[in-house]
Amino acid sequence: MSDTSAKQAAREASEANGETMVSVVIATHNRPELLKLAIDGVMGQDYDGMIECIVVFDKSVPDTALVYDGGARSVRVIANDRTPGLAGARNSGILQARGAYVAFCDDDDTWLPGKLTAQVAVLAESAALTAVTGVIVDYQGHSNIRVPQAEDLTLRSLVRRRVMEAHPSSVIVKRRALLDQIGLVDEQLPGSYGEDFDWLLRAVQAGDIAVAADPLVRVRWGGSQFSQNWAVIIQAIDYQLHKHPMLSLDPKGHARILGRRAFANAALGHRREAVRGALQTLRRSPTERRALLALAVASRLVSAQRLLGWAHRRGRGI
Repeated sequence: MSDTSAKQAAREASEANGETMVSVVIATHNRPELLKLAIDGVMGQDYDGMIECIVVFDKSVPDTALVYDGGARSVRVIANDRTPGLAGARNSGILQARGAYVAFCDDDDTWLPGKLTAQVAVLAESAALTAVTGVIVDYQGHSNIRVPQAEDLTLRSLVRRRVMEAHPSSVIVKRRALLDQIGLVDEQLPGSYGEDFDWLLRAVQAGDIAVAADPLVRVRWGGSQFSQNWAVIIQAIDYQLHKHPMLSLDPKGHARILGRRAFANAALGHRREAVRGALQTLRRSPTERRALLALAVASRLVSAQRLLGWAHRRGRGI
């Protein structure tokens, strides 16, 4: 089935299920214990409407023992039949979903009970197409609460700053907007790295992003397959800069991205590229700290892993 016909089928299924059903897509790969916690968080919502949880197994056989049908709550398991990786797995789930809303949850994160109730209420009260919540970032015994502000979720702000508080596990979107205006997750992104940021840039151009201003998702950091895959990070950064020319227009925002690229080169031991990238970064924004961190790693004053751990303990990335 083509993407066009699959989207049409999904629209028809959504319309047939009324205006309150939420489809939750969980892409997973070899994390069975954490996955069960993620599913429990979805099933434990205090939301009055119907919830279907679609677990998409990427490069692994679906665990049919997870299947559940309790009427208002159900769990389905499917295999990723698209591009291997997170982007393809999410799209497989999106195109199988039947709800008026689509939400995402990473397989190592957990929702708190009031998440969907708060978000659907926010969407019902506004013209927004998408809504996010705050998050609680857990890393090696440290917890940090991060809550986005509405003014952070504009195109101008996102170009300047990633706004990690708008975490993908907190996203819910009106399904028709997802299929018609925003579009599916980009499966061409190298390693699916930054697919959430790419999608958020498109979402904010399609319509407003509302905020349910409470920390309603527990996000576990440190287990991401992306966090230290530095070569893929560099490829994905180059791809996004080419795809979204707007990212190069704001000097501070461009410096943030270039500084991350320089840091990745330093982590790989590519000292010349790291130094050149750090200097390029500082020319755009002399206060961009990622450039200084890249120079420190390139000079072997500190390891990339140690700096990354330091940032994670504070609920941040590099």
